Amino acid sequence: MSFRPSPDTMQEQPTASAGEAKAHGDKLENAVADAAGVNVDSQHRAPGLADPSDDAGSALQKAQAEAAELKDAFLRARADVENTRKQAAIDVSKAHKFAIERFAEDLLPVADSLQQALAVSNATPEQLRAGVELTLKQLQAAFGRAQIAEIDPAGDKFDPHRHQAMQMVDSEQPANTVVQVFQKGYSLNDRILRPALVTVAKG
Repeated sequence: MSFRPSPDTMQEQPTASAGEAKAHGDKLENAVADAAGVNVDSQHRAPGLADPSDDAGSALQKAQAEAAELKDAFLRARADVENTRKQAAIDVSKAHKFAIERFAEDLLPVADSLQQALAVSNATPEQLRAGVELTLKQLQAAFGRAQIAEIDPAGDKFDPHRHQAMQMVDSEQPANTVVQVFQKGYSLNDRILRPALVTVAKG
């Protein structure tokens, strides 16, 4: 026995299918609308959340301010260095021009004593000798203040850095000993201005 759908049943199936399709379409449309609403709302951030563009702008302004401060500090430092260099050049120039100013002042009394000695007429040998000795003391004092030391190596061992041998002679003194000083030497702060001229004992 076969079953045949009644006309009423056949008419209800298309009607039910159309309703489901319409409901499904409505759901799909609502889902699309909801998605569109989420996209639109995503463009507007909730209160309390920082905008990255605002943070970037603030960081850029801070970096620019720091860069300006560093540039200003660099320019000031460069100006200070330039001023220091100029002042140092001026100081060196003055040092070259007036390095012997104090020593020259110490030599003025020596010149005065020599002039006074020459101004005395009919001076006795004793007076001349006394004047020369006084002048020599003044000169030695000036040398001492200028750190100029006398080199008188009589009896010392010959030192080629401080002495200049004029001749070698036979002597009872040990070999390479300074026997005689022809001319005294002088040093300035341990730097030899002039070596002493000496005679040295042969070996």
